[in-house]
Amino acid sequence: MKILFFNYEYPPLGGGAANATFCILREFSKITDLEVDLITSSINEKYSVEKIGGNITIYKVPIGKNSNNLHFQSQKDLIVYAWRALILANKLIKKNKYDLTHSFFTVPCGAISLKIPFVISLRGSDVPGYSERFKFIYTILKPLIKLIWKKSSTVVSNSRGLRDLALETNKHQKVDIIFNGIDLDDFCPNESLRAKDRFIITIGATRITARKGTNYLVEALGILAPKYPNLLLRILGDGDEKNNLIDLTKKMKLENFVQFLGRIPREETAPYYQEASLFVLPSLNEGMSNAMLEALASGLPILATQTGGTEELVEDGINGFVIKMKDPKDLADKIEMILKDDGLRVQMGLASRKKAQEMSWKNVAQKYFELYEEIVKK
Repeated sequence: MKILFFNYEYPPLGGGAANATFCILREFSKITDLEVDLITSSINEKYSVEKIGGNITIYKVPIGKNSNNLHFQSQKDLIVYAWRALILANKLIKKNKYDLTHSFFTVPCGAISLKIPFVISLRGSDVPGYSERFKFIYTILKPLIKLIWKKSSTVVSNSRGLRDLALETNKHQKVDIIFNGIDLDDFCPNESLRAKDRFIITIGATRITARKGTNYLVEALGILAPKYPNLLLRILGDGDEKNNLIDLTKKMKLENFVQFLGRIPREETAPYYQEASLFVLPSLNEGMSNAMLEALASGLPILATQTGGTEELVEDGINGFVIKMKDPKDLADKIEMILKDDGLRVQMGLASRKKAQEMSWKNVAQKYFELYEEIVKK
């Protein structure tokens, strides 16, 4: 079976969808009956080709990226990717007999799917209503998005919450669910590395955008800092909201309580989870957060708002707490409950790791492969 795969993000460019693509392709490379060609974006002005094993080929087309803007894809970037990916895809399809195409993101990737069966994987921002940043664009693109979903062989969401949001655009659309996976070997607990002199909170490696709601976490820290001088918030990643958060930290005089670590390569992030005592994601919307999955596998208690993935990953009072959205006081109260009770922290951490062991990227890749087989047979 031969698949043409589209995703404009691929490490080191992009965030959760990029990581998911890498992990799925890595597992696909172990399936001998499968060949995959991925068309993604270059991180510079050059076309390049990479391989994973003998059956995965990654084509990277230049879209105007450089090391300063890897985590933020502008509308212009997406348009350039769509155009260059379409040109390359037409060349590849003349040489190869693809059984189907698979697109991460409805737009732009689904919009350039060729006239053969195609799968759409919903990742978050491609679903109307997901991001305030795209509010106007959603109004324009909604008819196209509905049409792409209708013409696809299947639409797949990575969480129940994201599926429910997609159904608000078209309640008659059938949407399957294949959750994101976790690297259980790369991300695992190590109590010996946990900081003893400070209670470290991490939001994990992520794009720093307003949608992540990190400002509410900084405000919650402002409530707790006078009482708990050992608190430390570590913010990994870069993004267009970072400078606003730095300004907020200075305004609240929390410079000694917040560290901005910048972009950390994914393969170097595991110790940051292992040193932490708590993971917090006060997001306004998510698909299924890879950072939350990594924190889960690392045996951390989880505090998260009720967005995509939270229903599946957080059992309130068991491995963490569901927090109110845009509510620093509720967030501070939940942090304090875990901060004051080390036994609760340990208990919740064990429950997180147990839940993580039910999920793996190998299972995710196998589910997609079985879906491909089902579509090809039809």
